[in-house]
Amino acid sequence: MRNISDLIEHYLKHILLESSEGAVEIQRNDLAEQFSCVPSQINYVISTRFTLEKGYVVESKRGGGGYIRIQRIDLPAHQAIHNHLCESIGERIEQSAAEGLIYQLEEAKFISRREANLLRAAVSRDNLTVKLPYRDELRARLLRSMLLALLSK
Repeated sequence: MRNISDLIEHYLKHILLESSEGAVEIQRNDLAEQFSCVPSQINYVISTRFTLEKGYVVESKRGGGGYIRIQRIDLPAHQAIHNHLCESIGERIEQSAAEGLIYQLEEAKFISRREANLLRAAVSRDNLTVKLPYRDELRARLLRSMLLALLSK
């Protein structure tokens, strides 16, 4: 069975997909009431699962009529993906940013779940046992070359 965070994430992604604008505005308290949870649970889901690295922009307005706005950032088309990868990865990349990029590519169906799992394993700090900043440079080179090979299918 899925936990409450998974259910909230799935719900938000579902309404995002159905939105004609690619964005949704939600009331934190209303959503918490809908899922019978505390509002901080909504904050947790949004702050951990709807990040810029994962392809989302989150904007919030506090106060009486406050809201949280979540917008999906689409990846560029296949022909522009090479430039996007080079810009996103750069000369070095931290593990969290690499995992966010992999997540975004998997969500957009550019890579399969299996390919994403292989990429995560290859760029994990557990497997790249060199000291910083060399580890982030090695991770960037590996990730860039593997993604370009996968996406040129």
